[in-house]
Amino acid sequence: MAAEQEEGFIVRDRRGGSHADRPSATSPAESEIQPHDQAAHSDPHQDSGIPVTFSSFVISLGSSSLMLMGEQLDPQQPSMPVNLPQAKEIIDLLSVLEEKTTGNLTTEEQAVLRDMLYALRMKYVSLAAK
Repeated sequence: MAAEQEEGFIVRDRRGGSHADRPSATSPAESEIQPHDQAAHSDPHQDSGIPVTFSSFVISLGSSSLMLMGEQLDPQQPSMPVNLPQAKEIIDLLSVLEEKTTGNLTTEEQAVLRDMLYALRMKYVSLAAK
């Protein structure tokens, strides 16, 4: 049997920039993936200065749910239309996170998740009762 020849693959970044910015994919060596430290410099979230933590993730989801329940978190932004079913989906997602991370969170992370869920549930119940 003849040995099969392996074919390389080409990675093309289609997220942005012009075609002139992209390397040509004439050979696999020319289209290698950037090393991690070089790729990190082009990451827009890297320069934000806000570390992504479990607590910030919970707060982000909670803020989204609050906005879907009509809260205007930024007075500069227009308010979103109320969407209780979608807000409830986020609350349910946070409930699943609470259940699945039991025993694996720090005291602070547990408090953030518990307090966020309590606030969201109370707001949801008050809106759903109207």
